[in-house]
Amino acid sequence: MISENVIDSISMAIRALEKIQNIDKKYEDTSNSLKSSYYELQEISRDINNYKRDVYFDKEERNYIEERLNLINSLKRKYGNTIEEILNYKKQIKEEIKKIENLEEYNLKLKEQKQKLESEMNSLAEKIHDIRINNSKELIKSINKELEELEMKNAKINIHVEYLENQFLKEGKDDVKFYIATNLGEDEKELNTIASGGEISRIMLSIKKVLSESDKMPVLVFDEIDTGISGRAANSVANKLKTISKKHQVLCVSHLPNIAASADYNYFISKNIKKERTKTQIKLLEEDEVIKEIARISSGELNEITLKYAMELRNKKVS
Repeated sequence: MISENVIDSISMAIRALEKIQNIDKKYEDTSNSLKSSYYELQEISRDINNYKRDVYFDKEERNYIEERLNLINSLKRKYGNTIEEILNYKKQIKEEIKKIENLEEYNLKLKEQKQKLESEMNSLAEKIHDIRINNSKELIKSINKELEELEMKNAKINIHVEYLENQFLKEGKDDVKFYIATNLGEDEKELNTIASGGEISRIMLSIKKVLSESDKMPVLVFDEIDTGISGRAANSVANKLKTISKKHQVLCVSHLPNIAASADYNYFISKNIKKERTKTQIKLLEEDEVIKEIARISSGELNEITLKYAMELRNKKVS
């Protein structure tokens, strides 16, 4: 609002100028300019007074709005950065309260769902059990045949498939264990209790040979697989390793020339002592080095006969 004193002062100045405006034209111009300003200020003053009458201020309403804004900011700090997040949280809380209020009904519904799922799982587990029983018979027969060819004629593999009535496992309700009797007249034992590294390697070779078409294991390692075998059994081991290598990468530590001759790549492993520390070295052999190494492990000597034998083995490389 423009002060009345300002407007009155301008009015007095206009009246004073009107008395002397005939003396000099500049007083007349100043008087006219002040008159123009005077009328504009009066109009502005009227407008401001009108605005003032239109403006409504309620202190209680302001306090209410401030309280609401403080509440909203507090809710944002606790439950979300936006109004939408706060409302979603409110919806979740309401649903939880509803569940609590109808807890008995909700629990009954969950029990029914649980029973239905258990029934379906039991049905599937029984089907899986029947499949395992039928397939284990074929698997036992195939593995035992492989063992016979690996000079383990008296070894008999067996598979126990125990159905667990009150327990679900990751892949059904069967506890599957492999058992073996390595000699006639001996009781069968769990496969993982067999002590001989050579026996374990040949047993695993037999199993992997049978499962090579379906097993997805990318790399297979066989150590001491040639322990206690020679002649025809060694050739059989080499054949089986070659067959498996078509579907998997096979790493085999061997001292048999038959097995070494069938490899696609041959590495020589040696240990040397340097500065009172043992270091292991691995070297990829060239073809002429492979021939020499096969000759060496076949008889311990390098001569015309052993080299010729090594070349014959290499030329008959298992396909």
